[in-house]
Amino acid sequence: MTEEKPTDAQTSEGHTETAALPQDFLDILVCPLGKKPLRQEKDELVCTVCGVRYKISDGIPIMLIEEATLPDGVSSIEELECYSEGEG
Repeated sequence: MTEEKPTDAQTSEGHTETAALPQDFLDILVCPLGKKPLRQEKDELVCTVCGVRYKISDGIPIMLIEEATLPDGVSSIEELECYSEGEG
């Protein structure tokens, strides 16, 4: 019996890690609320202005506002800076 080795996307503990998205792809993605730039933090994209987090699943960013994680201390999207900027 051979020992299974972790794949590139899997650590020895069995946790899946998300590879960095290509920079040219990141450059065109923006926060859907206020059209502000995003940065990648592990398996999430984070708005550089309002801090909303969008999950990356199997290398695909889930950019649905309904699926986003709000920053600590924020209870609704209406409280976010990007939300008020995107209303106009």
